[in-house]
Amino acid sequence: MSDMNQFISDQLQWLIPGMAILLAVIFVLVLVQGGKLRSMRRKYNAMMSGTGIEDLESLLVDLKNQNDQLEETQQLQKTALEALQLKMQSIKGHVALKRYNAFGERGNDLSFSLAILDDRRTGMVLTSLHSRDNSYIYAKTLQEGVSQYPLSPEEQEVITLALQRI
Repeated sequence: MSDMNQFISDQLQWLIPGMAILLAVIFVLVLVQGGKLRSMRRKYNAMMSGTGIEDLESLLVDLKNQNDQLEETQQLQKTALEALQLKMQSIKGHVALKRYNAFGERGNDLSFSLAILDDRRTGMVLTSLHSRDNSYIYAKTLQEGVSQYPLSPEEQEVITLALQRI
């Protein structure tokens, strides 16, 4: 029995200091982890302040809902913009005017041709021919740059001028 007591006594000499060292290491780890936890709590509180929301899960759900609303609004705006772009192509935005003396008589350049076209070269050419005795006005429609009526050189020129303007 004496050998057994001696063995236990020898083991206790190492066990108690070993446990003290282990306890000290655990204590240091607890202090380090406590510091990290305090730092995280400060950051969490700073992030949550001013939101009016009490927990992170509610904040994330709220942010997700806001993101969904933004995506829906963006899609509506994209659709509206595409519709406007299609409409803009059909607007008669290419306009040009050319004045000239149609009959070579004395006088001013009182005759003119006016082209009003869209991006697809569809629209009209309005021509007024003025002489000393009479004035004539002609309107010629264009579909994709082609008219069912013959076009004069001045009308062709004003069409080209209109399409060059952006």
